[in-house]
Amino acid sequence: KVLPVCQLLALLLLAPALLAQEERGLIFNLEAGELCLQSAQCKSGCCHRDSGLSLARCAPKAAESQECSPKSIYGVYYKCPCESGLSCDADKTIVGSITNRDFGVCRDPHDSSRR
Repeated sequence: KVLPVCQLLALLLLAPALLAQEERGLIFNLEAGELCLQSAQCKSGCCHRDSGLSLARCAPKAAESQECSPKSIYGVYYKCPCESGLSCDADKTIVGSITNRDFGVCRDPHDSSRR
């Protein structure tokens, strides 16, 4: 009868640690700076790499006036997409996307003074 009580006590003590681990996650819900393979893994929604040979890490989305990439199906970016509410004014031609040169700048689409 002592064994089940010990197991119950161990589960009660470990439950908060297990829940905290699930919130952050090992594969999803990753923080900025953690290694990633796809943007869906990152809390920010941006898995970023500096070059074709560098490791990709989660990074914050681009703010207004920062360089950006349009959202893509590839899931890893050289420049992060814009924060919510901003649009990326970029070269959206097929040549730009193939050569990874379709970068732009985040702009507020409702700001008429910048047009």
